[in-house]
Amino acid sequence: MSQIDIKKFNRTVGRKKKGLAKFLRAFGKSEKKGILKIAKQAETETWKEIQCLDCGNCCKTMTPTYTRKDINRIAKHLNMTYQEYFDKYLEKRRDGDITNRSTPCQFLGKDNKCSIYAVRPEDCAGFPHFYRRDIRYQAAEKTYTNNMLYCPATLIFVEKLEKAIGEDL
Repeated sequence: MSQIDIKKFNRTVGRKKKGLAKFLRAFGKSEKKGILKIAKQAETETWKEIQCLDCGNCCKTMTPTYTRKDINRIAKHLNMTYQEYFDKYLEKRRDGDITNRSTPCQFLGKDNKCSIYAVRPEDCAGFPHFYRRDIRYQAAEKTYTNNMLYCPATLIFVEKLEKAIGEDL
């Protein structure tokens, strides 16, 4: 595994995003059997190539969606009230989602490590959301299409899915 070159990643994803988005649309509509097994294998192979915690690009360019449970847990960890934490770091968007006020994430350190990793939001803990029973829905709903623009691991995962499934869609 090597350090992630984000500039190189951005160039690569720029070249590949259209073709991979087309694949993901077809994948989302697919009735192919064994998709979860293929996805699990693609995930395993992806993590052999890349170390998520060495990157931090998601924390630099995206914001998680917080639940009330997340906010309570993190606020308690920081010895703050729910409202103090919310007022200092969060905002409610027009769509009702609660997100960070700004990026990069306030808890991302200079070493690309999360200072609240043990109590991070569930959205962060689950990211990049590879192996899910609703994997076809995630592809159809553009989750992977969006995430691969920011997450080198997602790009690798989608490429591995495409290679494993190929023209079978």
